[in-house]
Amino acid sequence: MPQLNTVGQSVARIDAMAKVTGEAKYPGDLVMPNMAYMKILFARRPHAIVKAIDTSRAEQMPGVIGVFTAKDVPNNEYGLIMPDQPVLVGPGSNKAWGDHVRFIGDQVALIVAETEKQAEHARDLIVVDYEDLPVITDPREALKDGAIQLQPDKPNNILQHFRIRKGDVDSVWDKCDVIVEGEYHTPFQEHAFLQPEAGLAYIDEQGRVTVQVAGQWTHEDQEQIEHALKLPRDQICVIYPAIGGAFGGREDMSVQIVLALAAWKLQRPVKIVWSREESSIGHHKRHPMHLKARWGARSDGKLLAAEVEVISDAGAYAYTSTKVQGNCTLCCTGPYDIPNVKVDTYSIFTNNIPGGAFRGFGGPQGEFEAEMQMHRLAEKLGMDPVELRARNVLREGSILSVGTPIPKGVSMTQVMEKCAIEAGWRKSPAKVEFTESSQELKPSQGWQRPPKDSSTDPTKRYGLGFAIGYKNVGFSFGAPEQSTARIELRGTAEIEEAILYHAGADCGQGAHSAMAQMAAEALGVPFEKVRVIASDTTTSGNSGSASASRLTFMSGNSIRGAAELALKKWQDEERPAIAEYSWKAPRTTPYDPETGKSEPNFAYGYVAEAVEVEVDVETGHVRVVRVWCADDVGQAINPAQVRGQIEGAIVQVQGYAITENFQVKEGYVLTPYLSNYLIPTVFDIPQEVHSLILEYPDPIGPFGARGMGEMPYLPFVPAVCAAVKDATGIWFNEFPLTPDRVLKALKNKA
Repeated sequence: MPQLNTVGQSVARIDAMAKVTGEAKYPGDLVMPNMAYMKILFARRPHAIVKAIDTSRAEQMPGVIGVFTAKDVPNNEYGLIMPDQPVLVGPGSNKAWGDHVRFIGDQVALIVAETEKQAEHARDLIVVDYEDLPVITDPREALKDGAIQLQPDKPNNILQHFRIRKGDVDSVWDKCDVIVEGEYHTPFQEHAFLQPEAGLAYIDEQGRVTVQVAGQWTHEDQEQIEHALKLPRDQICVIYPAIGGAFGGREDMSVQIVLALAAWKLQRPVKIVWSREESSIGHHKRHPMHLKARWGARSDGKLLAAEVEVISDAGAYAYTSTKVQGNCTLCCTGPYDIPNVKVDTYSIFTNNIPGGAFRGFGGPQGEFEAEMQMHRLAEKLGMDPVELRARNVLREGSILSVGTPIPKGVSMTQVMEKCAIEAGWRKSPAKVEFTESSQELKPSQGWQRPPKDSSTDPTKRYGLGFAIGYKNVGFSFGAPEQSTARIELRGTAEIEEAILYHAGADCGQGAHSAMAQMAAEALGVPFEKVRVIASDTTTSGNSGSASASRLTFMSGNSIRGAAELALKKWQDEERPAIAEYSWKAPRTTPYDPETGKSEPNFAYGYVAEAVEVEVDVETGHVRVVRVWCADDVGQAINPAQVRGQIEGAIVQVQGYAITENFQVKEGYVLTPYLSNYLIPTVFDIPQEVHSLILEYPDPIGPFGARGMGEMPYLPFVPAVCAAVKDATGIWFNEFPLTPDRVLKALKNKA
């Protein structure tokens, strides 16, 4: 690889000064002359028919400008993968079932007034006549024959069923020396981004409905607004100001369509800012899942079979559930070469808050089950957990569970070994074993864990756990995947300024800075000469979303292509030299409906984590002491930002593992505030985080880069559970590992 000048450097982020000084404007900061304020009436009941809405008292209130209901929406439906959700629920909807409330966050009416207080007061005067319907919140019950149907044309409330059939699982159980069965449950998780949903919509100077909002895909937001309002696409503009976190929680619609509707109807600027409670009930969550597994291996540790069933709670609407389910279907057998696999996964409608995109996108749930099964197999075999993994991990040329080879650039072995060694494992000198199955001599690695720490405090127990994972880069299973960049070179004899136009969203991860670095590298100009104009549908082509660990990978390849074309025009003395390029990723294919055979992804990233915990046996508190996180990022575009992503992901997933206990009862959220939904604070973060950045170039990644923002999330929870088992002797099949759950298990053991 040629010497890199800008890529690989920890340059300061281009938005750093604006954000630390407060100059950067987030959606909630935006103001315009003659601006009105919106409030939304949420259904706040899990299942009902809206029989009638009386808005008369609200309309008569001082300051009220407009009240809108389902009858005011031209095409009353939306949805990222299918349009199955009403924009507003109630009578007058032009869609069948448009009067059905299916979860507490369904939106019923919009109130626009001169002040926020006036809008809030008027909202509370609207009278809605509801006919309550039976509620189903357990997907296992919703799946049964005779259960009420929550969505049309979805028998047994099944949104999607995926299956994988590789080899013949049933024929090999009697060949297994050890078999481990387990049932696992993963919980909801709230994104808890610091900036709640907010936005400003107005009619711009060219007569376009313009929406400034925080999201993850400007062009998708534009298409959703176009579909619901039946407006020409070129009459809709979506712009992202600064974004206060996303993590998948801004992929689906929240305020985009209703803001556009109000501004279009009233022909004046309209602003909204959700409260934390509204954010908690109004946007999707990480999917809870029930997972049942049966895995078998030979006495030498070779995996022979894995059988897994997953029931995922999709909630009330589809959102991205089928895509999350697709990832879980692949990840639930882990990054392992298993000759016989049987997997059945289901996404099931319920009256809970919809499940949707969240960092890891089905991977954390699937790999929790896979890694817990590997832990228990290792225990039953009397084998070190690293050793068992070393004998089974995917390598170059390995055949995935879906029956096709894994894309080139597999580094799972190297990543695993680096993490294990840094955490204290030792690889003993190679010895030779005789294996009857192959009738030949084979080397054995002989991994050994470090000596266990002992505590002088009788109330404390320490443990060390290990787990690994892999994560797709980019959209999967046949979804079209491309990204567009435009570059404009200005100057006379030499390039004085390079302007990069790109729609990719920077949700706080530093994407725009990485884009500027890649543009500078591709153009051969100093970083300071690159200016980024981003996240505006009027200036940039479609970039796809800031999700699926794809943005650096996809944007980088589009930037390199645009740079090459722009430099050619510059050499031909065009001034300014302007070029646009769309990079299309290699083709992927969907699951075969019977066998699951597919080419699911074009690239992956690989991760391993070791976690040391302290368990207080008197209180049940679990404290994460140290984390070693090894990630193959291919090429660190900006190493400081990579470390930030690793550390941020670890803190966030620590909340998932230990403290974040999102409680729902009969469809109602019991923990809608950050006072009772406990995300980690500065006092909770690990004592040490060792970010181990590995760089094995991806064959088609820009400068060799892989996406990495989700990878640290995947193996953390099973590593924590293994560490707690090491400390206490207790396996936990569900989490979060709150003090009451841990203490109860300790008392039951005693």
